[in-house]
Amino acid sequence: MTKICIVPRVEGTGGMASFRLKFEEGLRVRGIDLTHKLGDNADAVLVLAGTRFIPDLGRVRRRGIRVVQRLDGINWVHRVKWSGVRYTVRAVYGNAMLALIRNRFADRVIYQSEFIRGWWQDWYGVANAPATVIHNGIDLDAYAQSGEGDRPTDRYRMLLLEGSLARGLNSGLFHAVEAAKKLSEKYPMEVVVAGTVDESTQWKINSVISEVKNLSIKFLDTVPRADVPKLARSSHLMYSAEVNPPCPNSVIEALACGLPVIGFDTGSLKELVGGEAGVIVPYGANPWKLETPNIAGLAASAESVLEKQNQFRAAARRRAEEKFGLDAMVEAYLKVLLG
Repeated sequence: MTKICIVPRVEGTGGMASFRLKFEEGLRVRGIDLTHKLGDNADAVLVLAGTRFIPDLGRVRRRGIRVVQRLDGINWVHRVKWSGVRYTVRAVYGNAMLALIRNRFADRVIYQSEFIRGWWQDWYGVANAPATVIHNGIDLDAYAQSGEGDRPTDRYRMLLLEGSLARGLNSGLFHAVEAAKKLSEKYPMEVVVAGTVDESTQWKINSVISEVKNLSIKFLDTVPRADVPKLARSSHLMYSAEVNPPCPNSVIEALACGLPVIGFDTGSLKELVGGEAGVIVPYGANPWKLETPNIAGLAASAESVLEKQNQFRAAARRRAEEKFGLDAMVEAYLKVLLG
């Protein structure tokens, strides 16, 4: 039986954990065995970003087993915004480890988006190994346009769905609130934030909107993965809050549920959303310096999403069906892993 080793065994609700669970289910359906131990006999190894077991990775490669590295973006916020010692040390160490595996141990590299490929090649040069781009996939039955979750009729709901918007990662949250403030001049708005937000940031946000009419906010913290489709279907639009997003699963999940996406043209966002499943507008400043974007321009463009819900919701689902099916993603990975 064919066996694939996947390391590390990432747990939680974040992007890598979500990918691992989806990919492993795809392997099981195809009768492919899996392991999370580099010492086990396997036909190929898939490294999810990086692993601290570098010597074991070297031994695997010397045994002639193909090592494929799946790469996300590069840690960069610490370069322009102080986010604490712990975050900075982890970011610098993480970048160094990922680059080492990419340059010394990987037989193949999979980038999650064209943006990520260009970013790595710009900062660290072209990889020594053959590389390809494979977008993340989604179970289009689990994340569907129809199902539980009703949108409110007395207000428009803007959803933010991120792993963390705390401390140094909170810039996009403030941008979202400002965009909602602009929209609230014409429409009653509610911002729902699903993700980690520290108490200090919550206090600042609540003070910003305390006297704004037609605008409210809810902080849900991290929600279970099973609740995401219902949350997406009960919203009118999603704001992608990450600046320079590498390949956010939350965007793909939203599209699959028929939820239009709005945001700024940074990172891979336009690559994922396309031209009809939402509105992606120019940033209007330098995102790499976390400068303030053109929020008024985004709010003005987002009005069309609120006014033409049926059109944008149909386009969002169609985009997911055309580009982000789970089976297509699994097959593309197997082609790289097994040749």
